Amino acid sequence: MASLVFEHPQENSTAHMTTSPLDPEEFRRQGHMVIDFIADYYKTIEKYPVLTQVQPGYLKKRLPESAPYDPEPIETILQDVQDHIIPGLTHWQSPNHFAYFPATISTAGFLGEMLSTGFNVVGFNWIASPAATELETIVMDWLGDMLKLPKSFLFSGNGGGVLQGTTCEAIVCTMAAARDQMLSQIGRENIGKLVVYGSDQTHSTLQKASQIVGIHPKNFRAIETITSTSFALSPEVAKEHGMWVHVDAAYAGSACICPEFQYFIDGVEGADSFSLNAHKWFFTTLDCCCLWVKNPSASVSSLSTNPEFLRNKATDSKQVVDYKDWQIALSRRFRAIKLWLVLRSYGVGTFLGSHVKMAKIFEGLVGMDKRFEIVAPRHFSLVCFRVSPSAISKANPSLSDHDNVNEVNSKLLEAINGSGLVYMGHAVVGGMYVLSCAIGASLTEEKHRAMAWNVVQEHADAILATMD
Repeated sequence: MASLVFEHPQENSTAHMTTSPLDPEEFRRQGHMVIDFIADYYKTIEKYPVLTQVQPGYLKKRLPESAPYDPEPIETILQDVQDHIIPGLTHWQSPNHFAYFPATISTAGFLGEMLSTGFNVVGFNWIASPAATELETIVMDWLGDMLKLPKSFLFSGNGGGVLQGTTCEAIVCTMAAARDQMLSQIGRENIGKLVVYGSDQTHSTLQKASQIVGIHPKNFRAIETITSTSFALSPEVAKEHGMWVHVDAAYAGSACICPEFQYFIDGVEGADSFSLNAHKWFFTTLDCCCLWVKNPSASVSSLSTNPEFLRNKATDSKQVVDYKDWQIALSRRFRAIKLWLVLRSYGVGTFLGSHVKMAKIFEGLVGMDKRFEIVAPRHFSLVCFRVSPSAISKANPSLSDHDNVNEVNSKLLEAINGSGLVYMGHAVVGGMYVLSCAIGASLTEEKHRAMAWNVVQEHADAILATMD
């Protein structure tokens, strides 16, 4: 994007300033400008380095030391966004962003976010905005049906769903319920005896959640998983011991609306709670974490408060859901409306299938290049790979030990991301440093997948050549 071009000359902008912070006509005028700004950003996003190239503290050098005393026109502010904010962004919506996980966005998700922000309801209980609460219960049952979750997870059964902000919030809430459920049996004075188990591939948010709810750090246990079982754990052992089982399907759970992927959550009937992030791979803007629980009363018992100022006849009737009792915070956003728009607007499975197809092609290309190896099985659109020890040994036998192999792959990732052309991530699996390519950005097409592989090859060529 070059300098912004505004339909209204800046010198006339003061004429639009009003004494009201929410003048409908001024909102309309500025809103059109911001929409145009964002649409232009999406249209030209590929011109920017995917991974920001600024240094820590860059912005303080560019902005004034104090906030302005007098109001400034939106034209000036947007120009500063262009000049100072965009250079400091890592462009998650770039079609060449393959790091971490997809943070998908869509027209429907964006417009739903606008409606949520525009209404700006504070839906802590049913009476605060009945439509917000009831729409949430409906869309959570809709999505649960699409996933073929057992009825026991849905409001139409005896369970129910809630939209949290993030997976961390969802896990804190379920862990609090699990904690209190067990303490009700063994006594609250025995909290020091409680133990949390998780896969060694589980996100670190599980450990953070256990700390938040008061589990002693020494009682957090990571269970080793292996490739032959696709790094999976079975809920059966846990259920034999009366443990609460939570399934965190934050990234890949969205794909399970597709019939060909639904078998991945076979056995979910043995879990007590299940969550996925619609803001990752379901075209719904951050934040939107979908959590289903079989026993809502356990969560409500752990998280509810009933101050006098929130009492009302609907709540007292026990005929409504008060979502304040399903989450950490009191206030909550109207997230359901954006998920509702997404569910109504797209055949989402079509988009997800195209991402998986591109990842399969990428995986095939990695497999055909004898210098690389696939480290973990690809089931969805995440490909984990590395330069193989044999390729490094061939280039320089003295550098083929474990640590040097990891260092070579680390340098490869640094070179790839430093190019600005693509952005990939990494992980350590079984002690191996691996590169990860997560295909799924809303704007990603086959040409971007092809370019990403070319970038990987070019930088691998350069690094291996220097090892001769």
